[in-house]
Amino acid sequence: MTAADELAMQRALTLAAEAGAASEIPVGAVVLDADGRIVAEGRNHRETTHDPTGHAEIDALRAAAASAGSWNLQGHTLVVTLEPCIMCAGAILQARISRVVFGAWDEKAGAAGSMYDVLRDRRLPYRAEVVGGIEADAATALLREFFEPRR
Repeated sequence: MTAADELAMQRALTLAAEAGAASEIPVGAVVLDADGRIVAEGRNHRETTHDPTGHAEIDALRAAAASAGSWNLQGHTLVVTLEPCIMCAGAILQARISRVVFGAWDEKAGAAGSMYDVLRDRRLPYRAEVVGGIEADAATALLREFFEPRR
């Protein structure tokens, strides 16, 4: 993990907290370019937009592609507070993201090593490096604070 990854995770945690305050599942994501600069960000917005693809990762990938002027984000890093789901893992691979750094593991739906390992599946034509568990306690705390009163 790099210093840029750590700064990006702090920003992603802030975005996750904003999502939670808006009654969205608290997940935030940022995309770093090859030089470690934040070029895009996103947070969950599925409830407010009624968009089933309204995940933080999808938001951040769309913004990064617009910023780069290309769908191909090879050399970029996605930093997200929660292990990506299957849908997001597919989008990450389609965007050719080189690295994924995430916080909390998702034992129920994670696709980066927990339930599935889509991002590193050797049967696929493209794979991403995965670094999990970064600031996991902070990311898990946001999720716990969000879900406990709803259960």
